[in-house]
Amino acid sequence: MRTHFLHTTANAEEFKPRLLAWAQQFQEVVWLDSNNYQFSSIEYDTILALDAFTALKTDYQNGFQKLQEYQQITNDWIFGYLSYDLKNDVEKLSSKNFDGLHFPDLYFFQPKKIFLVKGNTIELHYLGMVDDEIDHDLKEIEAVKIPKKSSEENFADEKLTIQERISKEDYVSKVSEMLAHIHRGDIYEANFCQEFYVENAVLNPLQVYQRLNEISQPPFATFLKLEEFHLLSASPERYIQKKGNKVISQPIKGTARRLEDSIADERLKVELKNDPKEHSENVMIVDLVRNDLSKTARKGTVKVEELCGLYTFKQVHQLISTVSSEVEPSIPPVEILRTTFPMGSMTGAPKVSAMEIIEKLEETKRGLYSGSLGYFTPTGDFDFNVIIRSILYNSLQKYASFSVGSAITSKSDPEKEYEECLVKANAMRKALEAF
Repeated sequence: MRTHFLHTTANAEEFKPRLLAWAQQFQEVVWLDSNNYQFSSIEYDTILALDAFTALKTDYQNGFQKLQEYQQITNDWIFGYLSYDLKNDVEKLSSKNFDGLHFPDLYFFQPKKIFLVKGNTIELHYLGMVDDEIDHDLKEIEAVKIPKKSSEENFADEKLTIQERISKEDYVSKVSEMLAHIHRGDIYEANFCQEFYVENAVLNPLQVYQRLNEISQPPFATFLKLEEFHLLSASPERYIQKKGNKVISQPIKGTARRLEDSIADERLKVELKNDPKEHSENVMIVDLVRNDLSKTARKGTVKVEELCGLYTFKQVHQLISTVSSEVEPSIPPVEILRTTFPMGSMTGAPKVSAMEIIEKLEETKRGLYSGSLGYFTPTGDFDFNVIIRSILYNSLQKYASFSVGSAITSKSDPEKEYEECLVKANAMRKALEAF
């Protein structure tokens, strides 16, 4: 049983940094921030969940079945992530590449405390009868002092050296090999990714997240701390959302960098919108998503609500499509995730063949990268992002990592795909090199 309490703050933009700073005392923290985007029915401006009452941490084997049982038994808010390697639970696949992060494949928890921020109103949902605790926490939060930003502040104890797992020459060679698969007809498209990493990294995860979010300000920003495992994410992409009987998925395919010159920036937007390669990438993944949603949809309810919509973020322009379906109330929420995972925008088409080729050509186990983080409500609704534009950090291993990728099609130029990866890597590199 949860105690519900409404709190009104004079200024949410001042309250939120204090709330996140106060949360750092807990071992389990999920912070979801829309950065005030009114993006396709984002329910709250910001969500904070913390302090596990119960938890599920497991590898990929029977991962979705375990999650379904956990979601049904708790019948409550639960927050957590699905790593990309849960593909091995869905299909006969494996993940044998190098892993410097060692995140569990699946990790969810039932929080003792939840804060839901909408405008200047904060809904508090605490487990148990805890009126005195709520008052105490609010007083602590209001008392938190946020230091003024300084150009001299250090986010890491020493200068970080970012290394690449794949050289540019090897990247071009691997993309050429992927193109050979495409020309043979093995696949139509595949998302090929490369890792950048830092060894012996001693980071302040909160400060790195704040720097990354300041650079990008995306609609699905995330700060995650689960024991030693940290996710610092500037994701612009929703994987899937369920509200009532309606499900939507919003794949991103098509990227152009932002330019400071407004005329040149506008020209890049027009070029992206009219680029046949970028358009075809998006359409292929939309077809894959339509097929995935049809596995749980009522007959005839899968539809494309928007195709290749142009959206502008602080770092990039993107083409985003919206595909929707309706499901019967009897369909378990986790089944909708299982039948669509991993998301098409991070795999390719046909999905299984693309994942097999990805595993062969990539050098790093993806782990949480290109997986998903989100939450279930007590009514079985959910919302999950795509973990891209993100820094992953294991504080015990002192290993930090970010990966970037692009969609390879028959029209791909390996050199241009490499440049697209560097554009996507820019924010994470800046966030780490600002020290």
